[in-house]
Amino acid sequence: MSTLGSWGRYPRHPQKAHPIAWPFDVAGTLSRARSQGSGTTLGYGRGRSYGDSCLAESGHVIAVAGMDRLIEADWQTGVVLLQAGMTLNGLIGLALPHGWFLPVTPGTKFVTLGGAVANDVHGKNHHVMGTFGRHVRRIVLYRSDAGICECSPSVNQELFSATIGGLGLTGIVLAVEIQLRAVRSSDIEQTSIKFGNLDEFFALSAQFDSKFEYTVSWVDCLASGANAGRGHYIGGNHAAGGELEVAGVNHKRVPIDPPFSLVNALTLRLFNTLYYQRQQRKVVETRVNYDPFFYPLDKLLQWNRIYGRAGFQQYQCVIPPDVGRDAVAAILQETARNGAGSFLAVLKQCADIESPGLLSFPKAGVSLALDFAQHDALNARLFTRLDAVVHEAGGRLYPAKDAHMSAQHFQAAYPAWAQLESLRDPSLMSRFWRRVTVTS
Repeated sequence: MSTLGSWGRYPRHPQKAHPIAWPFDVAGTLSRARSQGSGTTLGYGRGRSYGDSCLAESGHVIAVAGMDRLIEADWQTGVVLLQAGMTLNGLIGLALPHGWFLPVTPGTKFVTLGGAVANDVHGKNHHVMGTFGRHVRRIVLYRSDAGICECSPSVNQELFSATIGGLGLTGIVLAVEIQLRAVRSSDIEQTSIKFGNLDEFFALSAQFDSKFEYTVSWVDCLASGANAGRGHYIGGNHAAGGELEVAGVNHKRVPIDPPFSLVNALTLRLFNTLYYQRQQRKVVETRVNYDPFFYPLDKLLQWNRIYGRAGFQQYQCVIPPDVGRDAVAAILQETARNGAGSFLAVLKQCADIESPGLLSFPKAGVSLALDFAQHDALNARLFTRLDAVVHEAGGRLYPAKDAHMSAQHFQAAYPAWAQLESLRDPSLMSRFWRRVTVTS
């Protein structure tokens, strides 16, 4: 029985894995996991959630990674049914040679389909395609109180809505049917535009977001004064023609697990300056493979180790458009003042495209994601200030990345939480859900 954790390695609550390989394994494994824990458990994919949403309160999880098989595929229409332990990388390997790709993908290809559903993941094309859940046609669940059940927009619709973005709390996801999107090449036509401050980012976004299916910006979170918010705006579209080649396997990894974070004020400032200056021209147009475009961090396996054994927290928020500019400026100002910001600060626009999920994170506005090495006292003080900015602006934090959100802020930002609680499988409980639903 292996021990698992979350990608951020914080909070550190080791999880004992109870693996399943087939749907008929679920009932017995669920019963054993509950008996060895405190009566509850949780489904667990590849552990790519950053905080504690993938950690069972009991410390015992149902590991579904072994259920990673293709069940059915119609390569004429792009509709596929797969077991929930299949990773996005595995699905790309199956689908791309047939001219199909993921309709929505987050920044890592090592997420399972079950995890993509549970967190209703989004990507660089939210302003065009919305969240992953909008492309899910059917979900097969195992519930401790009902056995195997299916849900879709027309069957068990309430359960379907609660499962998308439901943080794995409505049942153990066994299989997912999704609609893929057609592509003619494995390449992306990319445009990178260097900008000097936050106002220039918003001007570029207004000018170019409608011209690119995929948009994202890297921001130097330590820059201040007239340079505050400087960075690179990156837009991309699928190439109109070319080879349909699956990216090769990468074996590069962080070879050591340092006792302290390699990300500090000195290395951050040096990295951010060099990264900003690496593009000399204002505009650079290139054709790149899908893998470095969508998954730049995946080229270095176990990159989370660079933050040391204490781990890190990601702070990702979305702010409504009418106050987005000022709120992001305030967050970046607080981060620069803190002096221990993120080497990967990601800024992007989200659209007013409704998800079928009850607790989907994106909404119309601007999203900012920052990583911070874990220092308990420093992070607590900084996050208190950032939370105040987000809450006052009417924004919200991303549960899949969170390790600190208060019950008060969660319930204000996600008023449908009570409906999810009413549909929660009574045998499933995460540390995150206990933290944000118990106010006393």
